Amino acid sequence: MLTWVALAALALFSGATFVVARRKAEGLALAGQMHSLPGYHGAYAAIWTGVPSALLLALALLFSGRFEAAVVRADPPAAVKALPAMNQDVFYGDARALARGAPPSEMIYGPELKVALDQTVAKVRGVETRSRVVIFALSAVCAFAGCLLAYRRLSPDFRARNRVEGWVGLLFLACSIVAILTTVGIVASLVLESWRFFQVVPAHEFLLGLRWDPQIAMRADQVGAKGAFGALPLFAGTFLIMLIAMAVAAPVGLFSAIYLSEYASRRSRAIIKPLLEVLAGVPTVVYGFFAALTVGPLFRGFFNAIGAQLVGGPLDGLGQYLSQVQNQMALVAGAVMGIMLIPFVSSLSDDIINAVPQSLRDGSLAMGATKSETVKKVIMPAALPGIAGALLLAVSRAVGETMIVTMAAGLQAKLTANPLDTVTTVTVQIVTLLTGDQEFDSAKTLSAFGLGLTLFVVTLILNIIALRIVQKYREQYD
Repeated sequence: MLTWVALAALALFSGATFVVARRKAEGLALAGQMHSLPGYHGAYAAIWTGVPSALLLALALLFSGRFEAAVVRADPPAAVKALPAMNQDVFYGDARALARGAPPSEMIYGPELKVALDQTVAKVRGVETRSRVVIFALSAVCAFAGCLLAYRRLSPDFRARNRVEGWVGLLFLACSIVAILTTVGIVASLVLESWRFFQVVPAHEFLLGLRWDPQIAMRADQVGAKGAFGALPLFAGTFLIMLIAMAVAAPVGLFSAIYLSEYASRRSRAIIKPLLEVLAGVPTVVYGFFAALTVGPLFRGFFNAIGAQLVGGPLDGLGQYLSQVQNQMALVAGAVMGIMLIPFVSSLSDDIINAVPQSLRDGSLAMGATKSETVKKVIMPAALPGIAGALLLAVSRAVGETMIVTMAAGLQAKLTANPLDTVTTVTVQIVTLLTGDQEFDSAKTLSAFGLGLTLFVVTLILNIIALRIVQKYREQYD
């Protein structure tokens, strides 16, 4: 709470500094020509007032916890010294919790430890109070020093705009570095943990194996000593659901884009396009509920009815199979995922079709071609590279979907091309493997990183191909 109060006070002080410095610059402008506008002078003073002090405050609060813990643990009472190391950690954790008004653990304390706990709680409060006072005082001194330094430098010849833009450039650079380091951290964590996994399970066995059963064997009659980590059924399930999804999203999204860009009136486009893009804002868990509660029972009833008609006839075997179809199947997950991808394909394709130069349309119509012939023989060939890139981006989106598959396709790893079977995907298995308390030194848990690295590489390749296609298309008409 005190930290937020300090930050609020610092923000108010920086704002006041901005106003005072800008008024001084406005007064200087009346006496002669200024290099920079008064607003830049105010921003320069506010930056030097707030930014160094805020950084000092953040760093001090970030590292002050260890210092405070070391001070509290120095010279412990005799009753605390007699405790095992683990119990001492619990004791000091309870002291910190009580000092902050939180409930302690369920550890039972004797009379001596109870007295020591009360003394330690008072010590924690005193140390934390003194530490916060010192930190806030240093931050205030830094803010006042920055304010005086910046205020004294304000003059008609002072290049405040250059300095402010330099600070903004540093901010942009810092954000870029954070983004790059985040990407590097993600890749490094995947590669390092995947390397540990591939030391236990060979890469060829993982990529080409036909059985996925990531369970640690407890008896000699179980499958191997490491479980079965053949991921080919997962890749097959992911590919099957992706094909079904694109079979729904590609034609519906593409035809919607053609209608909106070439045939719809302005009024129709203003109504249909926003309504179509509302689908992009629906959370995937809602799509999962829709698949599990509506589409799944609907498909099951449809196939069960067909199976009931075929039972007893020449196609009795097919009828028996269709009569046993359940709610969870690859077809349900793929169809609902395709509905989710329709606005993605439609929006990108619409932008790409609209980017085709109007002169191509006018030339085709001037040659006597009809509207449909112009779309089929002129516009679509010209927009085809961009549309292909949009479809590949949609494929990478479908490959990474998890919630819909979990709720609509099941969890069974099957190497099948039957859309009526229950299947699972790479992302679903990653979630399953990392759910709950896991030991990160077993092949079962580490296999999630192997799956994640494989999915990352495949998605990266698809995105690179799509971006290269789109760049080539843009260069053609720029």
